[in-house]
Amino acid sequence: MKKTGIHARRKVVGAVVGSVLGGVAAATIAAPSAVAAPQGCSAADVAGTASSTLGAARGYLNDHPGANQAVTAAFNQPRGQAAADLRNYFTANPGEYYDLKGILAPIADKQRQCNVAVLPGDLQSAYDEFMAG
Repeated sequence: MKKTGIHARRKVVGAVVGSVLGGVAAATIAAPSAVAAPQGCSAADVAGTASSTLGAARGYLNDHPGANQAVTAAFNQPRGQAAADLRNYFTANPGEYYDLKGILAPIADKQRQCNVAVLPGDLQSAYDEFMAG
C-alpha cells in the first residue's frame, strides 16, 4: 500500500509541475464571485498565486537540473512512460519531490481560502492526488 501511494505521487508530479510551468494554471483561473469573495480572493489575487507558484517552480527546476530534465523529458513521452520515468526520478530523489510539493502548496491554500478552482478539472484531480501524498 505504501508503494502504491508513492507510485501515485510520482505519477502525477509531471502533470502538475508541467502544467503549472506551462502556464495552464494562470490561463484557466476561474474568478471567484465578487459578491462573496473573502479578502485576498479577487481574480488578481488568485492569478497572483498561480503566477508566483509558476515562478517558484520554474526557479526550483532551473536550480535542480536533474528534476528539470526529468520533467522536460516527460513532455515528449507517452503518458505511461512519462509517469514511470518521473516516478523513478522522484523515488530516487524524495527531497526534490517534497520541495516541489511545498512549492505547489499555495495553490491548495488559495483554493481553500477562496473556494475557487485554480486549475482545470483533470489537472485538479492530478494535483489533489499528488498533494495528498
